[in-house]
Amino acid sequence: MPAPVLIVPGLGSSGPLHWQSLWQVRHPEFIRVEQADWDRPDFADWLARLAAAIAACPAPPILVAHSLSCALAAHWVARHDRALKGALLVAPADVDSDAHTPPETRGFRPMPLVTFSCPAVVVASSDDPYIDLPRARGFAAAWGARLVEAGPHGHLNAASGLGDWPAGLALLKELALLEELRG
Repeated sequence: MPAPVLIVPGLGSSGPLHWQSLWQVRHPEFIRVEQADWDRPDFADWLARLAAAIAACPAPPILVAHSLSCALAAHWVARHDRALKGALLVAPADVDSDAHTPPETRGFRPMPLVTFSCPAVVVASSDDPYIDLPRARGFAAAWGARLVEAGPHGHLNAASGLGDWPAGLALLKELALLEELRG
């Protein structure tokens, strides 16, 4: 059975032209983790909704997190023993930095620096306004994740012009295969 894929958007959700949304159109079996309020994130509520979505999966899922939800995924890992099949962590927002992230993200501090027990990949842009590349490298190292430096593509969102981001989908497929080979 293929692993369930959970799409976990960040602050503001992912609009119709965001690669996460385009992936869902192309792969209707992917499940979006919905939040009550995408613009005023409540940490406890967001974490509970992610936990419920993971618990509802018939098998360990692969998380596809963007921005603020990379911190959310790390918080979930720090608090739960349930297995994940993999984690694709794209454009993590540096919630510890007032210079990089808006006040709405403060409830997600501090960023957990916990090793993921599944294969994980962090994808970071060299000119992301929400994190600098050395900090993204540090998150990847702490999380035990492979870092993919995507070059200058901003926040790796709809404004980055990635379309349905085939390179990201290839990373997702790689994560699924890695765990199959490991198991």
